Amino acid sequence: MSTSVAALHNIATQLRIDSVRSTSAAGSGHPTTCLSAAEIVATLFFGEMRFDPADPHNPDNDRFVLSKGHAAPILYAAWAEAGLFPREDLLKLRQIGSDLEGHPTPRLPFVDVATGSLGQGICAAIGIALNARRIGSGYRTYVLLGDGEMAEGSVWEAADVAIAHKLGNLCAIIDVNALGQSQPTQFGHRMDEIAARWHAFGWHTMVVDGHDVEALEHAYAEARATTGQPSMILARTLKGKGLAAIEGKDGWHGKPLKKGEEADKAIAELEKQMGPAAPRPEIRRPARAGRPDPTADYSKMPAPAYKKGDAVATREAWGTALAALGGVDPRVVSLDADVKNSTYSDKFEKAHPDRFFENFIAEQAMVGASMGLAARGAIPFASTFACFLTRAADFIRMAGISAVNVKLAGSHAGISIGEDGPSQMALEDLAMMRAVPGCAVLYPCDGVSAERLVAEMAERPGMAYMRTSRPKTPVIYDAGERFPIGGSKVLRQSAADAATVVAAGVTVFEALKAYDRLQAEGISIRVIDAYSVQPIDGKTMIEAAAATRGVIVTVEDHYAAGGIGDAVSEAVASAGVVVRRLAVREIPRSGQPDELLDRYGISARHIVNAVKGAAGA
Repeated sequence: MSTSVAALHNIATQLRIDSVRSTSAAGSGHPTTCLSAAEIVATLFFGEMRFDPADPHNPDNDRFVLSKGHAAPILYAAWAEAGLFPREDLLKLRQIGSDLEGHPTPRLPFVDVATGSLGQGICAAIGIALNARRIGSGYRTYVLLGDGEMAEGSVWEAADVAIAHKLGNLCAIIDVNALGQSQPTQFGHRMDEIAARWHAFGWHTMVVDGHDVEALEHAYAEARATTGQPSMILARTLKGKGLAAIEGKDGWHGKPLKKGEEADKAIAELEKQMGPAAPRPEIRRPARAGRPDPTADYSKMPAPAYKKGDAVATREAWGTALAALGGVDPRVVSLDADVKNSTYSDKFEKAHPDRFFENFIAEQAMVGASMGLAARGAIPFASTFACFLTRAADFIRMAGISAVNVKLAGSHAGISIGEDGPSQMALEDLAMMRAVPGCAVLYPCDGVSAERLVAEMAERPGMAYMRTSRPKTPVIYDAGERFPIGGSKVLRQSAADAATVVAAGVTVFEALKAYDRLQAEGISIRVIDAYSVQPIDGKTMIEAAAATRGVIVTVEDHYAAGGIGDAVSEAVASAGVVVRRLAVREIPRSGQPDELLDRYGISARHIVNAVKGAAGA
């Protein structure tokens, strides 16, 4: 055994000891999945990857994503071994005051994205690999999956997307330990069957003994030499490796060894597997110093080129603004899921083809790649039909946990899309996005507000979502108007207002029609465009409620739960105001937009009736 192989063997053994010790101290965790991956991680971190252990954020560091996030203890042990923090800190695993959580989150400087919802890490790794191209870096991206994770459809979405982008700088490793949480995995140790699947997807596929350090070293070197396609290393391992009582045994998933005699006996067994002392290989440093991303001057964003009365769909304004934004900020990238000619993100593709990433009909992979890009300094704008974003709801949830700077746009929202029918009508998206902590939720009604809000999204750190509409709507704002996130616009008001009507997007125009009809009957109402659904402009809502004797009516092209009505209700609850909410309250059907708005209770006629009923007019 060579000195380097002996050293890596000892490091793997130490990682096993640390994983057992930390999970036993915590009284919870997943030591057996750490034990199976020990040689994979030791050889990768201390024999293959190039990174500065004192500077995890270095933009030229090779990146590692732990897709099987329940193996977090071995990731933490590897960084302790690298010297980032004292090994004693591992005993704080899962404690409330420690950032060494049960699954990795970016509270830790060496974690790019939160993982633990299986099937997501490989999608994020695609975005991280794409970012190397964006900044012209030679860093490589490695991602470790579990074999049970292959049952997730998003893994195969990622397999397709990685091939489409010819990501030779991406290397995935699957820890094939053959045991899942409740039973053996689908393919067990049938390595040829697993390899055939990855080979069929076009990946450069290798099968190795995952406990053989030399075999792993050769596989990593082969992956590094592979160009034009991603590499997949299938490592055959044993769950619980190193502990005779549990090695390869089912029923041990998520079960730590009991603190005291049981853990002490296991650690002693592992310590006996240490070989003679050997000098640890030097960690390879990045090939060159990192380059910071340039800053952007958003004052150079061109003003919207519309005049009042022009008819333009907000989805088209989104595309126009996105293309302009790409010329102002080189960090901005755009991702699509084969609807770019409907969301108008193809305008960005034409202007900045090197920063446009097609994911085809794979919304989970698109959002996951956006997470990875954002984690490495890009500002990704991903767009598709709003109804299809709901397919990626778990990815969006994890993006919120990661607190990444991802911007999403959902077009063709609501019953106003018309004849395509309920499968295409996003009526849940505002609720989904409002549930993500810290996510701005925006719903412009015209071309000017849509364009201005795209720039606001880019400037604001953190997640943001814009809901855009299919039909053309008239421009009602001057090109110089500003739309700060958290604001609103009062479109009609007087001292005699009998009620406040709060709308957003297409229902703003229904509210304005209702205003005209009520005016003709001698009834004045206040009309507010709540273009910022989250954060909602609570101050303006409370002031309007006070001015209109507590009468507020909301109207939205969305189901009743979680949308504009709920946002306004929360904002005015402290003032004791009860909101009357007009929303879509049943599954709709195909039809003309105007007849659908009326049939499902959100047209001007219904607003007029609601105002009269609420105000006693």
